[in-house]
Amino acid sequence: MASFRKHVGNADDLHRYKQVGRTVTATRNRLARALCLVLTLCLPAVLCLPLAPGGVMAAEAAEPIPQPPRAKPDPNAPVSAAETPIENLLDRPPEPLFSDIPLPFAPASRLGTALTGDQQQGTLYLMAKLTRDSDPLDRGLTWRIYSETTNAEGELELIAKSEGGDAEFRLDPGAYLIHTAFGHATAVNRMVMGREVKAKMVILNAGGIKLDAALDEATPLDGPVTFDIYGMEYDERGERDLIVKDASPGSIIRLSSDTYHIVSRYGDANSVVRADIQVLPGKLTEARVYHKAAEITLKLVNEDGGEAIANTTWSVLSPGGDVVVEAVGAFPSFVLAAGEYEVLARNNDQTFQRKFVVEAGLDREVEVLAKAPEDVLRERTNLPN
Repeated sequence: MASFRKHVGNADDLHRYKQVGRTVTATRNRLARALCLVLTLCLPAVLCLPLAPGGVMAAEAAEPIPQPPRAKPDPNAPVSAAETPIENLLDRPPEPLFSDIPLPFAPASRLGTALTGDQQQGTLYLMAKLTRDSDPLDRGLTWRIYSETTNAEGELELIAKSEGGDAEFRLDPGAYLIHTAFGHATAVNRMVMGREVKAKMVILNAGGIKLDAALDEATPLDGPVTFDIYGMEYDERGERDLIVKDASPGSIIRLSSDTYHIVSRYGDANSVVRADIQVLPGKLTEARVYHKAAEITLKLVNEDGGEAIANTTWSVLSPGGDVVVEAVGAFPSFVLAAGEYEVLARNNDQTFQRKFVVEAGLDREVEVLAKAPEDVLRERTNLPN
């Protein structure tokens, strides 16, 4: 004890030494408790790490193996051209606004799922335009879907039909012919269907024509006027293909863009006007034809201005003797083209005749006297018997 005191010095130094010793002991205890707490928290996570082959921790084994640095490029090596040259978008031709290529407008059915009856079919959505720049048609369309193969009678089988504007069809996988009609304008397209959804925009390239008739600029015809529309090509018999028959004046007829041969008839006799008219795509073409004709009413009378004799058979002849029109009755009426004619009236086994002239736009009655020609001539020239 005496040696210890001798070493540390006096009592004050001993007291300071003890106090420092207690402080060091307390600090060591706190560090020990902190280390225990850390081991308690981290040990379960360390035990859960899988070991890679060779006893290395998986986290350690997963670290990528460092790669050796690439060789330094040779500054004197020739420069090779790029595999894909950079394209200047301004040098490309403009893309078309529309395309006839069918594009799917909805995703197909997902794979790996059981397909129902409807899911085993494809969906075809159809629309049509007059031209590429026009709006889609919302009415007046007729859609027909035909099978590409023929039936036992050798005809294409009609699968489905729809009328109105756009149309939607559910079809089994296979090839089909799509017939689109807008009035007399038609188009046919072939489509191959699977189980997906497809859309098709049909460009009809069609227009319309509106026909009218008149005697002159101030006299339109509302009477018995009809129009027949023919194609321009002739068949093996030398006849044109009749497209529209007996169209009325003022009606709008939808046709494919082309030139057509128009035949207008005023009445049932020989007043006929022909013209070639072009129909433009997306346009309504209006055309007027002019008839040089008049309506003639025939009467067989015993005297000028007398009553018409019934049961009379009539024949109107051209100057060359060809029969223009025939009728039976007391007051037959005909529309005749302007020109010269001869009429024969038969009654009670007697034949009476007269020549007359038709002037364009001058409707009138033509009387035939039921007398011999020489008697008629004598009465009209006031010659004695």
